[in-house]
Amino acid sequence: MSTKLFIGGLAWHTDDGTLRQKFEEFGQVEEAVVVKDRDTGRSRGFGFVRFSQESEADNAMQNMNNVE
Repeated sequence: MSTKLFIGGLAWHTDDGTLRQKFEEFGQVEEAVVVKDRDTGRSRGFGFVRFSQESEADNAMQNMNNVE
């Protein structure tokens, strides 16, 4: 079962690829999406990362919580 994490406080220049690359350090990322404003296409400063394993998501949470 996959596990989806909410990722908040992203830098405005962060894109899907950058988000995926950073979180792949912790396991197999199935999806990494930076949420964008519908009208402007700019990042809204948050996104989601989905891991294939819950243990990988837990590891990412422990290592990335409160990290800029």
